[in-house]
Amino acid sequence: MMKYSKRLGVRILLFLLGFSVITVTLGIFVYVFYKGSSVISLSFLLEGPSGIPIGTDGGVFPAIIGTLYHGLLAGLFGSLIGIGAAMYIVFFSRHRFLRNLIQVSFYFLSGLPSIIFGLIGYTVLIFRFGLDRSLLCASIATGMMLIPFVGIRAQKILQEEGEPFIKESLSLGISKAYAVRKLVLPVSFTNLLSASALAMAYGMGAVAPLMYTGAVLFANIPERLDQPFMSLPFHLYILVTDGISMEYAYGTAFVLLVLILIIHFFVRSIGFFREGGEWRPWKKKN
Repeated sequence: MMKYSKRLGVRILLFLLGFSVITVTLGIFVYVFYKGSSVISLSFLLEGPSGIPIGTDGGVFPAIIGTLYHGLLAGLFGSLIGIGAAMYIVFFSRHRFLRNLIQVSFYFLSGLPSIIFGLIGYTVLIFRFGLDRSLLCASIATGMMLIPFVGIRAQKILQEEGEPFIKESLSLGISKAYAVRKLVLPVSFTNLLSASALAMAYGMGAVAPLMYTGAVLFANIPERLDQPFMSLPFHLYILVTDGISMEYAYGTAFVLLVLILIIHFFVRSIGFFREGGEWRPWKKKN
């Protein structure tokens, strides 16, 4: 009887902890929407900021586009290096010391404060190389932060899904490079794309890497990579820090939450449209 009571108590506790995650998530969305509902409208989404001081009127459309551009470029930059390094570790590294050094570097970079990446990006790209504050500099600084985010996940994906193909291919006399290109990458593409999309969402919400490298209070939609841009998290930071408008700050925060939520839904829906999705509900079990 005592054992049953303990098991029941543990299950109830775990259920409450799991339910608390849902409560916190919904609570954040409801609270942010409630605080910013007075400014959320179609014009808020389709117009640029205005008013005196700037941000007390108008909308956040340039910030939405700038955030998407920045997240896409930063995710692409971080994914190329992260996935490439993971492929080298899993399939092509012949030196254990070098492999371990790359893995340690992944974990070291993942623990660095994001402001460090902004400082390095400013010092190297702008101060040393003389580049202007721009979308390119901000994307590179944020992309450096995303390298371990993608690399650690890509390494796990390639180990779980790719190593069996490599072993079977080598036993048949097929080269490792050919097996990686023709077998491993097509099979792992869905999960690697999911990791890259999550990195994009993570980069979209970062403020510190772009504070010194490219984000500004007001700018039009960037037409070139060497132009500054508006960003939702930086715009939110300025509105709150300077006390310009809390209503517009919460409205900006809600738009940012919705964008990130859309990306997460996109990632989760990939399994529906490609065989092999891990959570595909109608996938037949062997």
